[in-house]
Amino acid sequence: MPEGTAEENLPVFAAVAERVWATDQRGSGRAYVDGLITAGFDRADMQVTQDQTTVGNPAESLQFSVRWGEQDCLVGQVGPSTGGVVTAVMPQLADGRCLIGATRPIDW
Repeated sequence: MPEGTAEENLPVFAAVAERVWATDQRGSGRAYVDGLITAGFDRADMQVTQDQTTVGNPAESLQFSVRWGEQDCLVGQVGPSTGGVVTAVMPQLADGRCLIGATRPIDW
């Protein structure tokens, strides 16, 4: 719902995350991004963390987000550390980003 609020779009965001989590691609940040794009979310407003640690192991936690409007973010987290999908609406950071720290380029 492009004209809707972040809260109104959270169920769609969460449903996409749940669908990806239920596949063998659950540890792939790209799978979450691609699913969100297919659902109509704007790639330019997304962030995603790395799938692997610096030594090449699967990440314990994978985060992905969509900036929504001027104040909110839809944020998802998955991985062994969470045991499933966790989604929430969070305020944007002061710089307009949603996730803290280094994220990977969404260049595909």
